[in-house]
Amino acid sequence: MSEAHNEPLTFEKVWAALMEDRERMKELREQEAERQKEAARQTEELKKQEDERWKKAARQTKELKKQEDERWKKAARQTEELKKQEDERWKKAARQTEELKKQIKETGRQIGKLGNRFGELAEHLVVPGIVKKFSGIGLNFYKVSTRGGEFADPETRQVVAEVDIVLENKDTFMAVEVKSKLQKQDVDDHIARMKTLRRIADDDDKRKYLGAVAGAIVTDEARNYARKSGFYVLEQSGDTMKLVVPKGFVPREW
Repeated sequence: MSEAHNEPLTFEKVWAALMEDRERMKELREQEAERQKEAARQTEELKKQEDERWKKAARQTKELKKQEDERWKKAARQTEELKKQEDERWKKAARQTEELKKQIKETGRQIGKLGNRFGELAEHLVVPGIVKKFSGIGLNFYKVSTRGGEFADPETRQVVAEVDIVLENKDTFMAVEVKSKLQKQDVDDHIARMKTLRRIADDDDKRKYLGAVAGAIVTDEARNYARKSGFYVLEQSGDTMKLVVPKGFVPREW
């Protein structure tokens, strides 16, 4: 061993050592180059994967945007459809309102015709002989007004009362309400009417205000209630009207 170490260096030994180092360096460079190639391949693969992820994310974003656009378009279509339905409902309501107005107008016309028939009833059934009938109980009237006399409030100038028949003389004013079928409510309405007539009368009008009711049909309840309320009662009897004043009856004065 010692002898080997003591051998002198020769050119050949030095050259051999250099060659061996050269080979090792070459091998190391080749290994380093291979590692760099592998690193480059991995970097490229990672870049490729990253690009793919970005592309996939872009496709997903595009799909989400497409879906969102579709939802907005669907919402817009639904909103338009709802608006169309709402417009149609308003148009239908307008048509129904217009139809209702026509029906109300027609009802008013029919009520007007009915009112005219009441006027005709008052004129053709009640009026003939009415002055004579009241004369028979000591009430002598020289003025008869028919067909719904209108009475206005002197302050507001608005019509506040309508009367079918008005009988007058210098001492007495009588308002007669005519109904095809006289009922208790009609009597209450005429009480309110008499109060109004008295309220709006001229201060200089000192006459007695009396009331009467007449009906083609008069129920027992209405008849008794009317007389108890102080009204004269006229009832149909054949082709005319009869006036019966029970014993003890006292007419109410307003």
